[in-house]
Amino acid sequence: MNSLDFFPKKQRSSLGQFSRILFLAFIFCAIVPSPVASEVIGTVDTVFHMFSRDDDIVVEAFDDPDIPGVTCYLSRARKGGVKGMIGVAEDPSDASIECIRTGPISVPDEIRKGKRDGKRVFKKGTSLVFKSMQVVRFYDKKRDVLIYMVYSDRVVEGSPKNSVTVVKVE
Repeated sequence: MNSLDFFPKKQRSSLGQFSRILFLAFIFCAIVPSPVASEVIGTVDTVFHMFSRDDDIVVEAFDDPDIPGVTCYLSRARKGGVKGMIGVAEDPSDASIECIRTGPISVPDEIRKGKRDGKRVFKKGTSLVFKSMQVVRFYDKKRDVLIYMVYSDRVVEGSPKNSVTVVKVE
């Protein structure tokens, strides 16, 4: 007797199919790398949990993979509790970003021409499978600035919460 025998025959096939889809989605997310790795700078606890990890705000840094000389700092909420501790909690969509010049900036021509506007430069999973926080980059030719926007998306429904920052190229 297997674990699906408790369900009616009609539900068994749909449960089996759903579990296969979920497994494949999990494997895909685990295999596909994030465009850029981040470095945790620090955390601040926001909600105390007695026997598990606290809810907190994480501050991370990452360098723009296409434009040396730009470093972005991202602060984001992270869910704690037992679910957060074992990696199945869904983090809130709250985040803030600030990018700064950390060296000479050389913007490639394809970015200057707007061909890579909206390109994802950072992605972090914020739930087991279906939700992520992303940073995309735009170039404003008129003002000669790079614009970075952080937002959260989900397979079914994303969040309108976002934050932007600007780095002058000069």
